[in-house]
Amino acid sequence: MDNIEILVANENHIKYVDTILTTIEVAAAKRGTGIAKRSPEYVKQKMLEGKAIIAMCGDEFAGFCYIETWSNKHFVANSGLIVAPKFQGHHLATRIKNFAFNYSRSQYPDAKLFGLTTGLAVMKINTNLGYVPVTFSELTDDESFWNGCKSCVNYDVLTRNNRKRCLCTAMLYDPEKHPDKKPIEQPSKTAFSID
Repeated sequence: MDNIEILVANENHIKYVDTILTTIEVAAAKRGTGIAKRSPEYVKQKMLEGKAIIAMCGDEFAGFCYIETWSNKHFVANSGLIVAPKFQGHHLATRIKNFAFNYSRSQYPDAKLFGLTTGLAVMKINTNLGYVPVTFSELTDDESFWNGCKSCVNYDVLTRNNRKRCLCTAMLYDPEKHPDKKPIEQPSKTAFSID
């Protein structure tokens, strides 16, 4: 699948929002895992802010994720990673995650990057990028982040455990623990190579 372009989404990609959200919902139901739901307006805003990554095969949506900042930009999350079924099995999730990681590092070089996941594939991708499993106490204490978990089917597990444990695994990349891994130069807002 060499004809897939991965780029920072913009207003031209708003027409794909419903497809993206449907793809995420179907995948979560199929896997039987929890996922925080986002509104179409939220995803559109991420695109307009330059905080969304989209993979396109010509005019066809292939994959997506978005970037969130927390605690005054001290923490950054790459969330909502999804690959359309037609494009699965070609390492596109890894390519999107690598792009989002590099783009996040270029935009927020001193921030800690983190994610919550129940998926083994995402855990492997994160590990290869330098993330390590951590307790939830090492993540942002920003209430707006934790409020975003309310739409997940596992929110009761999180609240029963006073936000210390859930079914998700928390993973963190701390740039201070990787002094040799400098952020890449800031990519253009349209596209840049990740291979």
